[in-house]
Amino acid sequence: MIKFDFGRLCVIISLICGLLVGCSENSPGNQTLRIATEPAFPPFEFQDKNGELAGFSIDLIKAIATAAHFQVEFQSLPFDGIIPALQAKTVDSAISSITITPERAKTIAFSRPYFKAGLAIAVHKNNQNITNFQSLQNHKIAVQIGTTGAKKAQTLIGAEVRSFDSAPLALQELQNGNVDAVINDAPVTLYAINTGNLQEIKVIQQLLTEEFYGIATAKNSLYLPLINQGLNTILENGKYQQIYQKWFKSTPPILPERLPYANQNTNKINSFSVFWQSLPALLKSTLVTLQLAFISGLFGLTSGCLIGIIRLSTIKPLRFLARAYIDFFRGTPLLVQIFMIYFGLPAIFQEIGFNFTLNRLIAGVVALSLNSAAYIAEIVRGGIESIENGQTEAAKSLGLNPLQTMTYVIFPQAFRRMIPPLGNEFISLLKDTSLVAVIGFEELFRKGQLIVSENYRAFEIYAAVAVIYLCLTLIFSQFFSKLEIWMNPSNQADIK
Repeated sequence: MIKFDFGRLCVIISLICGLLVGCSENSPGNQTLRIATEPAFPPFEFQDKNGELAGFSIDLIKAIATAAHFQVEFQSLPFDGIIPALQAKTVDSAISSITITPERAKTIAFSRPYFKAGLAIAVHKNNQNITNFQSLQNHKIAVQIGTTGAKKAQTLIGAEVRSFDSAPLALQELQNGNVDAVINDAPVTLYAINTGNLQEIKVIQQLLTEEFYGIATAKNSLYLPLINQGLNTILENGKYQQIYQKWFKSTPPILPERLPYANQNTNKINSFSVFWQSLPALLKSTLVTLQLAFISGLFGLTSGCLIGIIRLSTIKPLRFLARAYIDFFRGTPLLVQIFMIYFGLPAIFQEIGFNFTLNRLIAGVVALSLNSAAYIAEIVRGGIESIENGQTEAAKSLGLNPLQTMTYVIFPQAFRRMIPPLGNEFISLLKDTSLVAVIGFEELFRKGQLIVSENYRAFEIYAAVAVIYLCLTLIFSQFFSKLEIWMNPSNQADIK
């Protein structure tokens, strides 16, 4: 008789299942890595005509994935958000022409270098004054935020550095004549000049620096050996040379196996210290945010009241124009309007032969004011229409003309009813000032981005920014609440 050992059978089944799971996890093509990239850096990372990711870096990581037997899932992120995403491990790796620097190597880990690059200076073709790096002193310079070009520009004495979210925006700033030069990666600048509408721009001098790009991961990532394995394979089998030849029509330079400062260890900094150290700079930029909000709010209120009254006009063409204005500015994103005003208008005027540029503050105020006026106009229209018709009839019986009726009877009563929605609109405007950061205007949010690009402590800095915005909105919410109470006739009667 055979004795059945149930416990031993369970152990055997567990071992078999473990082996099957282990084989499955290590099987080719089973792992999928989330790869971050910013598709606004041609010819390395960009979107082709079909909206698909393309470029040298994209082809490279796909070849590495094939060689190392893993799958790739791309995630598009702004360049200054890639390192925080790696730290938070919301992505597994990143390939976005990230230069290996000692500062970054303290925060994230890099693969062996996969591309040799360097910084170059771009200026207008007719600019004869800027001939080298030192001649950039006391000039206006555009850079991409968080890049080595931005770091290099900060070393210049007397230079006004304007940071943008992408290299194309920095080059467009130069094309529009708002800055004197752009410091950017040489291959990207040359590619933009040769393939884009930047014929009036040239690159001067030799490379300012010798830099190497690396594929980035979080510290102690289990995926880094896998990526290095794939990169070594394509360097040895000639696939890397094919990809390089495809995009740059030349033979690739010899790449080092590693850089001496790559993958350093660093001491952790206390979060409260980071928060406290960043506070003075953030509070200073808060004054810029308030300046922008108050000026835009004043112009928006004035224009909105006028447009709201026109909206009620008996003249149909005027009423139609007011409605068209409101529909356009309420129906299109404010971010698009800022781009159209700051980048689009100068480009259009220059194409027809007029030399036209816009100051960043003026462009921001114009965009915010026009957008806010559309919303205020509807608030004003609603407030006026809420007043009973008997008020108008009473004013007529007293001999008041339509203008006097609106000025002395209708509008004062309507304005009291408008205060709550007007307060909400001003608070929204205050927060919307953060969008002006896209044109390099250093208000509160942009200052936070610049600090993060230096210390890579995203949570602490953006938490500080959020706290300041929250304090501002609470203060103004209380102010408008008190104003509403103060302007209420019944409350004034109680006070008396």
